[in-house]
Amino acid sequence: MMLVIALFFILLTVAFYICAQLIHRRFTYVLTIPVIPAMIMLVFTLTLSDISYESYMIGGKWIEFWLGPAVVALAVPLYRQWGMLKKYLLPLLLAVLTGTIIGVASGYVFMRMAGFRADLLYAMLPKSVTTPVAVDVANVLDGNPSLAALFVMIAGISGVLLTQLTWKLFRIHHPLSKGIGLGCAAHALGTAKAITDGELEGAASSVAMTLCAVILSLLTPLILLLL
Repeated sequence: MMLVIALFFILLTVAFYICAQLIHRRFTYVLTIPVIPAMIMLVFTLTLSDISYESYMIGGKWIEFWLGPAVVALAVPLYRQWGMLKKYLLPLLLAVLTGTIIGVASGYVFMRMAGFRADLLYAMLPKSVTTPVAVDVANVLDGNPSLAALFVMIAGISGVLLTQLTWKLFRIHHPLSKGIGLGCAAHALGTAKAITDGELEGAASSVAMTLCAVILSLLTPLILLLL
């Protein structure tokens, strides 16, 4: 019985994602990046059907399991664009380090100013890295891991939605700059958007996303001391 339930939710998720891809091909806008309409369809279906998150995760955990191996696919554009990335290695590293620090500091300052309690504040700190790392960092900092995952989702979606406005406002045109910005600020969702923009953007974004996770993991002990 559990196998049937798991298979049902896996197929349902895949079906929604395929529908979302068709929508994006027909209406190529930022809001129609497949992950966004697929997520909306899934949330509405689960809510209207009164299906709990725990029930969905009977199958959803298998999709989550394959997220890690799927990241390996990002090595393909990285390999193809390695010459360009190596040429700009130092600026890339400095940009990612700056982006990671700003991502953590901005969340801390705004949450402090708003007067949120400590567990919410600590859940906000890792908002700009991929979900598994954010959850682990939140646990180490005694933050709420569920809220950390939520903040990551909000950061990713808002980062993608504000992409075009940001490029125009700050006159950003170089593909490396766009990729690094998306990877640092919007992690996996930003990388998905970057890949649709171009192979170089996707490669830079995947590098930025990975380095952000590594840097934040290394900075966590320092953050604990400062807090």
